[in-house]
Amino acid sequence: MCGRYARSRSEGELVELFDVGEVVGQPLAPSWNVAPTQRARAVLERAPQDEPGAAPGRQLRTLRWGLVPAWAKDVKIGNRMINARVETVTEKPAYKRAASRRRLLVPADGYYEWQVREDRTKVPHFLHDPDGEVLAFAGLYELWPDPAKAEDDPDRWLWTFTVITTRASDALGHIHDRTPLVVPPDMRDDWLDPDLTDLELVRQVLDAVPEPRLASREVSTAVNSPRNDGPDLVEAAG
Repeated sequence: MCGRYARSRSEGELVELFDVGEVVGQPLAPSWNVAPTQRARAVLERAPQDEPGAAPGRQLRTLRWGLVPAWAKDVKIGNRMINARVETVTEKPAYKRAASRRRLLVPADGYYEWQVREDRTKVPHFLHDPDGEVLAFAGLYELWPDPAKAEDDPDRWLWTFTVITTRASDALGHIHDRTPLVVPPDMRDDWLDPDLTDLELVRQVLDAVPEPRLASREVSTAVNSPRNDGPDLVEAAG
């Protein structure tokens, strides 16, 4: 699964790395311990709402981690939908509409997983690109209308997202059996393409994503608490 990750790149770096044309919302400070229900920056392609007929553009936007489908009666459902399994994401009713029309990328320095040892202790590891390159997790997003707010309230729509996970390779499986689906640079345009709506073709893109080449290191148990943050969290445990 993916339950925590680090995101320290500046907004300017993300704009350049992901060829973003529009930055929506106030910038977020870097975080080395992004946790579910927190806000995070993501990259998506969407037509401007105030320009009917305008072509979709690439945006850097803030969303809440934990997908809340438009039909949900309670926002708390998002707490259980932080991840979506790649094997069923184009089939399950909770995800397939978003898989067809609302896909995004979540920029990250790397993510944390907890290895369960024989004595049942959980040891955190930080998994990252061995060359320090930014990772892009495949994800989906939804817009949820808050029934407690008026239709003309600009804050009525809650933007949320989920991270797609896949089975971990043998090299990573000893830490955890699931890993985020990491989209390589040469496939990011395909994943974000708003003209790609056929679920069979979406499935082909998902199936074509190669296994990530990641390195891992044991880190401090300080990352266990989402209250802790800072670059020291990704450093090797001393």
